[in-house]
Amino acid sequence: MDKKIQVAAIVVAIVFSALVLTSPTDPIPLPLPNSNSENDFVTILAKNLDKPRAIAVSNDRIFVTEKDGMIKVIQNNTLLESPLATLRGADVFDGGLLGIALHPNFSNNHYMYVFLTYEEGDNLWNKILRITESENKLQNAEIILDKIPGSSFTNGGFLKFGPDEKLYVGTGTISDASHSPQDLDSLSGKILRLNDDGTIPDDNPFPNSLVYSLGFRNPQGMTWDDNGNFFVAEFGPEKNDEINLIQAGKNYGWPEEQCSGDKIFEDALLCYDPSIEPGGILFYSGDSIDFESSFIMASMRAANLYQLDFEEGLSSQKSILSGIGRVRDVVQGPDGSLYVITSNTDGKGFPDSMDDKLLRILK
Repeated sequence: MDKKIQVAAIVVAIVFSALVLTSPTDPIPLPLPNSNSENDFVTILAKNLDKPRAIAVSNDRIFVTEKDGMIKVIQNNTLLESPLATLRGADVFDGGLLGIALHPNFSNNHYMYVFLTYEEGDNLWNKILRITESENKLQNAEIILDKIPGSSFTNGGFLKFGPDEKLYVGTGTISDASHSPQDLDSLSGKILRLNDDGTIPDDNPFPNSLVYSLGFRNPQGMTWDDNGNFFVAEFGPEKNDEINLIQAGKNYGWPEEQCSGDKIFEDALLCYDPSIEPGGILFYSGDSIDFESSFIMASMRAANLYQLDFEEGLSSQKSILSGIGRVRDVVQGPDGSLYVITSNTDGKGFPDSMDDKLLRILK
């Protein structure tokens, strides 16, 4: 995993994807652009979602956050009419209700965690709420972490439980001119690691600090491979999107460095120039779908769900799903299927009459 891959010219990637999409050996027959049709491989589980941001899947339900504050529930392949919760967040371009994660023991304790941007006076902040739900209704909500510096454009906001059952959180910088990502006393531009109640784990790399690693601009998707290696996708400033292998206590350079160059910072594994806007990422571990490469990446600007192999580089990057516009997040379900949300109503896309959608890739 120490091989750095520079991914140049997204035009090349798009042309390559076009070739793959027409290949008779494609694992998934893809819907046509702006098509409302379904097939045996891809089904639409929910439509007309409003600025969806993240997905969490339990054994019997799917939860989707919407930027404007709702947690939607899909049960028995049906979008429930009433949201689980409606939270009041800041009305800013890239803030509001963002990430969601379910506790590893969700089936018993019914804890879910969300990342929310809010406004206080003239300041923007982010906080993490632990919600207790019962029968698709909010029973209790408590703030477990507050006063994460907020921004109109770069809040990060993805959060996931790791294999160690700690909660990992990606936070963005307050502006591209800010050096707070390099400040250990700031929660801005960091990967944070929390106990499930928001307290500091004893084995965090910096004493009495939630900071796990530093030097980030706008972290997005998070995932772990079968060996416990931790990866994060990150937006760059119009270019230099990164996929990084995250290690405890390491510095990933922002704003002093983008992608690579200075030995005092960690080099990115992948660097995309121009930007593709990576979203959710995962290492596929099921056996329901026959992927050539296990690393799966949602892409908004390149409007694809990709698979790729770090060692083989750009030649291995192939489209799994296209023709649905911007792809925001992807997660794996307990049965090995994939769940995907589009992001066409976020102000950057071109929504059709059914957007945004939650889709399931079955095989």
